[in-house]
Amino acid sequence: MQECIFCKIIDGKIPCKKLFENEHILAFDDIEPQAPTHVLIIPKKHISTINEIQFEDKNLIGEMFISAKEIVKIKGVQKQGYRTIFNTNEYAGQTVFHIHMHVMGGRRMSWPPG
Repeated sequence: MQECIFCKIIDGKIPCKKLFENEHILAFDDIEPQAPTHVLIIPKKHISTINEIQFEDKNLIGEMFISAKEIVKIKGVQKQGYRTIFNTNEYAGQTVFHIHMHVMGGRRMSWPPG
């Protein structure tokens, strides 16, 4: 995926403020934060949307949530509360077609989200 900005971040071609990285996952601060804490968690495997997730990706997706649990501790929002979000396709607001989890906190969230 030569044109995928997240693949370029994974490959080190575009810098990011890394918060967590292992063999399968990379997490970094969003460059356009919508909350005081706004982190993106991405798998290193390119998957365009949730619609393309396969059964064999179940551990990878689970690892994204385990990573979120650790990141909110680092950011200090685990007790106050936080939101995890996946946007899928254009109408849901997905702008980068490489699945990613938004982890947002540090302020009161409203519902419905819009």
